[in-house]
Amino acid sequence: MAEVVRMRRMSDTMEEGVIVEWLVKVGDEIKIGDVLAEVETDKATMDFDSLANGTLLHIEAEVGTTVPVDGILAVLGKKGEDFKVALSEAKASTPTSSSVPVQEATLAPVAEPDSTPEPATTATPTAQPVAAPIEQVQVSTDGRVKASPLAKKLANESGINIAQVPGSGEGGRVVRRDVENYSPSKLPAAAFAPNISSESFVETPVSQMRKAITRRLSESKFSAPHFYLTREINMDRVVEARSAINDYLGSKVSFNDIIIKAAAAALKLHPGVNSAWMGDRIRTNHHVHIGVATAIDDGLIVPVIKHADAKPISAISAEVKELGAKARDKKLQPEEYSGNTFTISNLGMFGIDEFTAIINTPDVCILAVGAIVQKPVVKNGEIAIGNMMKVTLSCDHRVVDGAMGAKFLQTFAQFLEEPIRIIA
Repeated sequence: MAEVVRMRRMSDTMEEGVIVEWLVKVGDEIKIGDVLAEVETDKATMDFDSLANGTLLHIEAEVGTTVPVDGILAVLGKKGEDFKVALSEAKASTPTSSSVPVQEATLAPVAEPDSTPEPATTATPTAQPVAAPIEQVQVSTDGRVKASPLAKKLANESGINIAQVPGSGEGGRVVRRDVENYSPSKLPAAAFAPNISSESFVETPVSQMRKAITRRLSESKFSAPHFYLTREINMDRVVEARSAINDYLGSKVSFNDIIIKAAAAALKLHPGVNSAWMGDRIRTNHHVHIGVATAIDDGLIVPVIKHADAKPISAISAEVKELGAKARDKKLQPEEYSGNTFTISNLGMFGIDEFTAIINTPDVCILAVGAIVQKPVVKNGEIAIGNMMKVTLSCDHRVVDGAMGAKFLQTFAQFLEEPIRIIA
């Protein structure tokens, strides 16, 4: 009998998923464990595997379709079997799917997204070609460039904008050979004349990740009573220690790696900050799992360094690099971005001196880290140049009061001002 394949919940916060690519076609023989499709969830793009054997009789959700959890994806059964009755019965009690197309006023080449969020609607002058035409880019109905995962990876490594590569695969899909053979079009500068009288915009459907960010952070901001504690820390000895560690290891340990270690050590001494609000109870965690806020193209994800207090800085550094790479490739597994007991958000590398962050529930605190800035400070009664860093602790007042948060920051600062205490 034909069996309907439904969308499974692939993360603890997933409500719906978008079909990025089907890896099989109607008529293929499917075995348990075979990957049927790539699905974009609120956290990552994940492989959707089969839980049954059979022939793929029908694909219900096309590429670009948003499918709610328990929605219909496809139908498996015996070769040549009539699947329409089973599909009709399943549809009668199934949430509907939706596919939102990109709406454009003026078609323009799709730009490679940068690391900073853009407004949903932007009005900008457009450049109108007056000489040679630009090659058209194959774009799916949801605004994504049709490209295989390998082609995307090769393009990223080569610094090529995948949106500008003409596709030779099925339906204009960009494949490996297209990236390897691609050479950017060279048009003379005079070929483009700005038309300042025109107006254009592009509206892009909200991604699953951006929906999750909106939902979770809105719930946190408006349900948890936030208050903020800011402290400035002298990082002179951390600068010296980092240089010595890198010379010794022969690899690059970041300031953030040391900050993670210092926070983990401080949390062991102040377990109240390492707690979770559970609605009708407060959970005080004895383990220290630190979430590291990581910016990717679609928004923000928080890979988790498990048992950070028990790991040396070199191990933390290696794990942060590995999880960061997975996050950017949307290959994080649910266990790698869940279970955090405390979160760190560092914007210092972008030149941000100071900011406040929204608590990543169910945590009760998040630490916002600014840039290390050289400024005049008083040392031994004299003016000198110091490496100073501001941090702001956002606290949930239902669990953490001012004194508790201040004591944590005091210990955290002491570990950074005397880093030998966390290195030895």
